[in-house]
Amino acid sequence: MSVIEADSDVRDAPFLEEPLEDIENPLERLSPEQLEAFTRELDAIRDEVFADLGERDARYIRRIIRTQRQLAMASRVLLLGSRRRSLWLTGATALSLAKILENLEIGHNLLHGQWDWMNDPDIDSQTFDWDTASPGAAWRHAHNYVHHVYTQVRGKDRDLGYTLLRVDPLQDWKPIFFFQPAYNLLLMALFEWGVALYDLNTPAMLSGEKPREQYFGELKQIGAKARRQIVKDFIAFPLLSRAVTRNRASFKSTLTANFAANVVRNAWAHSVIFCGHFTDQTFTFSEQEIEGETKGEWYVRQLLGSANFQGGKLFHILGGHTGLQIEHHLFPDMPSNRLREVAPRVREICERYGLPYNDGPFARQLASVHHTILRYALPGGKPRPKLQAADRPAADRSDQVRWGVSAPPSPRTHMWRELEPR
Repeated sequence: MSVIEADSDVRDAPFLEEPLEDIENPLERLSPEQLEAFTRELDAIRDEVFADLGERDARYIRRIIRTQRQLAMASRVLLLGSRRRSLWLTGATALSLAKILENLEIGHNLLHGQWDWMNDPDIDSQTFDWDTASPGAAWRHAHNYVHHVYTQVRGKDRDLGYTLLRVDPLQDWKPIFFFQPAYNLLLMALFEWGVALYDLNTPAMLSGEKPREQYFGELKQIGAKARRQIVKDFIAFPLLSRAVTRNRASFKSTLTANFAANVVRNAWAHSVIFCGHFTDQTFTFSEQEIEGETKGEWYVRQLLGSANFQGGKLFHILGGHTGLQIEHHLFPDMPSNRLREVAPRVREICERYGLPYNDGPFARQLASVHHTILRYALPGGKPRPKLQAADRPAADRSDQVRWGVSAPPSPRTHMWRELEPR
């Protein structure tokens, strides 16, 4: 039974559909019986975790939200004295961490519906909105539906280069891509605004695939969010610092600290998100390859199109658990605190079935991303050779992730059965 149906509103820029004979899709190594068994094992992991969700998971997300709010409050207090260099640095750091937590571990994961089983209206995916430029509803469609259903499918997954970057040799080269190493740095600093404009999908509106009323409604929402953020970070709090200290210089010092925190949050989000799909070991797929795709084949595509990076518990929390992108794409609505627990089990299953499990140190994965952006800024290019499961160096096998299952929502269906295009 196919889990993918054609959807014209996600068609993207042209790709050169030329065969790459030297790149084998590992899916071809699995017999139908093996693929069915592989699917059952992943389903069993998901069902086991969801049957065990409970109070410890609820405590986790509430503790993260409480910590984020405390950091935000403390940073605002510290920045009242931002004319002192030590308070500027401490306040800007605390505000950066608060914005990172709110954007990644809280916002991204709440909007995925990972905590909907708690039936808490404050963290419900359909009503929650975050402190970033993208409206929640628009982001859910662009990310949860388009990206997660069509992961790494050329011409369908708009996140494959975000329509701005050439990150695949089959992507048609244009002269503008020559400058992508430079404008990618600008994108890092302004990532939330780039994502918001990207989610609007202007080409779809111009072609008539997206209703103009919907487009301009979302644009109005972005404008309202931009106004709130600008007033809060660049007017209200700097004015408060000036009023409290009765010193004009406090306005500028608080404003620069707030600006720095926004840039740090954007650059960090850009880095951890790009590491999830643009390393040289991720696969891309043609539209023909997903015709009639089964659940098991969808699982394999999520595995091959995603990449992990290694780190400890705090590091993964600050990355919104995007360092466990493979597990997140296999189980998009699984609460993020459970991904570290299931990762060793997913890796072991992949090794038994001879499937690659793409992970490595964060620095290496990030370097691979920037190498990809630099290389494909020029015409031509070929994919880097893919390591097979047995070829992965032993040094890359992370022993930093420990697992054990203990934690019970109402049953939920798989994500592709829940998501429908708007």
